[in-house]
Amino acid sequence: MKIALFPGSFDPVTKAHVDIVKRSLSLFDKVYIGIGVNSSKTGLLSVEKREQMLRAVFENESKIHIIAYEGLTVNFCKSIGADYMIRGIRTVSDFEYEKAIAQMNHALVPEIESIFIVSKPGYSSISSTIVREVMRHNGDVSQFIPKEALPYL
Repeated sequence: MKIALFPGSFDPVTKAHVDIVKRSLSLFDKVYIGIGVNSSKTGLLSVEKREQMLRAVFENESKIHIIAYEGLTVNFCKSIGADYMIRGIRTVSDFEYEKAIAQMNHALVPEIESIFIVSKPGYSSISSTIVREVMRHNGDVSQFIPKEALPYL
């Protein structure tokens, strides 16, 4: 069975995240969406709210499992039996950053492969960071967020 983890903060989930997840479904038997919890950072949304939001967005996808985790992502992959880690790439700088992390992860746990999925051009400017900034200034983020997630904001 091919099991993958798509890790991230998902604070909040964006249409770009959804696109990467949906495009990965044909590649894997099971996809975990892992909400990385960094105890030194305070997110805009609580981890519980992010879990609820992701469950609402993916409620009809039986291959998808939502779970929060702490610690090294490669260790979490091992704990859930995932041999693959999915990462979305929007820009060249994303690629450089993700390549460095993938190489470090490979040094730590060689059997876990990083799979890069390039975002569709229309989603390359969407990031949770930018969406949070728009939200902080009371801007309309509905064009960047899946409609199922809007009630959780």
